[in-house]
Amino acid sequence: MTPSPGRLSLEELRGLVDAGDIDTVIVGITDMQGRLQGKRCAARYFLDQVVSHATEGCNYLLAVDVDMNTVDGYAISSWERGYGDFVMRPDLATLRRIPWHPGTAMCSADVLFEDGTPVAPSPRQVLLRQVERLDARGWHALAGTELEFIVFRDTYEQAWTAGYRGLTPANLYNVDYSIQGTGRIEPLLRRIRNEMGGAGMVVESAKGECNLGQHEIAFLYDDVVEKADEHVVYKTGAKEIAAQEGYSLTFMAKFDEREGNSCHIHLSLRDGDGTPVFAGDGAGLGGPGTSAVFEQFQAGLLATLRELTLLLAPNVNSYKRFVPGSFAPTAVAWGRDNRTCAFRVIGHGPSLRIETRVPGGDVNPHLALAAIIAAGLHGVEAGLELEPPYDGNAYASDAPRVPESIAEAAALFEQSTVARAAFGDDVVDHYVNMARIEMSAFATAVTDWERYRCFERL
Repeated sequence: MTPSPGRLSLEELRGLVDAGDIDTVIVGITDMQGRLQGKRCAARYFLDQVVSHATEGCNYLLAVDVDMNTVDGYAISSWERGYGDFVMRPDLATLRRIPWHPGTAMCSADVLFEDGTPVAPSPRQVLLRQVERLDARGWHALAGTELEFIVFRDTYEQAWTAGYRGLTPANLYNVDYSIQGTGRIEPLLRRIRNEMGGAGMVVESAKGECNLGQHEIAFLYDDVVEKADEHVVYKTGAKEIAAQEGYSLTFMAKFDEREGNSCHIHLSLRDGDGTPVFAGDGAGLGGPGTSAVFEQFQAGLLATLRELTLLLAPNVNSYKRFVPGSFAPTAVAWGRDNRTCAFRVIGHGPSLRIETRVPGGDVNPHLALAAIIAAGLHGVEAGLELEPPYDGNAYASDAPRVPESIAEAAALFEQSTVARAAFGDDVVDHYVNMARIEMSAFATAVTDWERYRCFERL
């Protein structure tokens, strides 16, 4: 892709620092939960020291829960290992401005052990490993992630103090595709769009969604690693801009009983000459205009979806989305432009792509994209045959079901020979442990549902 305004070369950054326009450089990694973690470095220190020597962070960043509690069961980090540092090596190709903070730039980083070897369970490294598998075939992946969020007219502090009850959504009725609905909060949406553009992302559009106060901002597809990095920056930046404007917004998969926040992921493949790999002149079950690789890749997605769902739906709350008639899938099926299936195939020629509809707004993009690539490559390597596309309402089909809980997904992932072959035992065991910790935390929590149900009537 052509570099966008807002992206910086190292020399451009040096010039901006010398001119006094940039004084801070964020060095960030993606943690297990898909959050941006790291340091704000003085810009001069970044140029003089971090560029050549990297920087460090406590290795517990890839071994804690959402609350940043130290937890047991991780091989790479523990009290017994002393919670030492790992290396955060900046990827200088990711330098960008951060317009919503004055004088600030950012650089994504890879996570390494002190001896320079990659930390395999680091989400960016998990994805890079799958990219290497594509490279070996002369292919590269292009992707787009479509994040939905719900906006509230309460600050994050007010929402916290209220226990996230009684919040006021930015829209009080369904504003799906409504220009009037997006107009109600256009100053906020406009800031997010324009400042993401100023950070080097190519914005397509903003639209209203079904839930109260729900919206989506879409970005142009890009290289798969670049897109995952952008996703994390965007998610962080959208929250920060909302906070600056006195709003709060959430990407959680299921905030209430209405429609959840999805993150549909689009993916296609190109060869070394930029020729679409999924497009072809085949007349098989993939349909006209598709290739044999497309059929095998899609077959791999279907064959492995249940066992790789944990990387697409990583939290207890993720599984609350999978409700019939909610536009979140329940059936392991694929269809041509069919939003009731787990996989929706759209476009033709260069735009032919597979949309994975399982992930919610809480997804870790690096892990989800790694899972999609690994699944598709399994289909290609095994020469799997594609089943016919599903026509009609897949919610009513007899197709296998998407796992109904994180417990089911974690068990399938742990037992998956495909996952262990693609990611390695260390990665599989790491994320199974993460799931077990989340399940344990949820099992001991007392919910509002229980209080309403039990306080007086039981």
